[in-house]
Amino acid sequence: MTLDVPTPNPPSLHGPQPRGEYEAIDNPVKDPEDDYRREEIETILTNGAWNDAFEEWAAQTGLTTATFEVVVEYNLIDEFDFYWDAQTDEVGYQSPTLPQAARDVLDTEVVDDIELELDTLGRTVSEVLENDYLLRDDETFGFFADDISENTYESREE
Repeated sequence: MTLDVPTPNPPSLHGPQPRGEYEAIDNPVKDPEDDYRREEIETILTNGAWNDAFEEWAAQTGLTTATFEVVVEYNLIDEFDFYWDAQTDEVGYQSPTLPQAARDVLDTEVVDDIELELDTLGRTVSEVLENDYLLRDDETFGFFADDISENTYESREE
């Protein structure tokens, strides 16, 4: 099923936030002001990655126009957070959840469907960023220019 709605504006990324909010296990953080590169990611989203990812997601989502209106009503798109995780060398994301006010009026199944689809949108955006916009070349490993000098490797040609 294709969701036929206008592509909303990309989220404005919020941060910095403590790394513990993104990790399933509690790791002590040496530098709580770690650079998550949100400004760069937000620029890339604005310059086309968000549109590409949203269109890809909308083509396969199970949300209806009515359930997507709930997402819009509660401003959930702007609650997404995308960030660079230098430890895993990946774009991470935190997808929003419906507020209690929405949970009070919606069926549990609808709430679960919306939150599952929002998570899928987050994963799709992360994958589009990594696969189509933050490209590595054959000689370096790292998405950002200042990562390259620290993460280079030599290919072994035999």
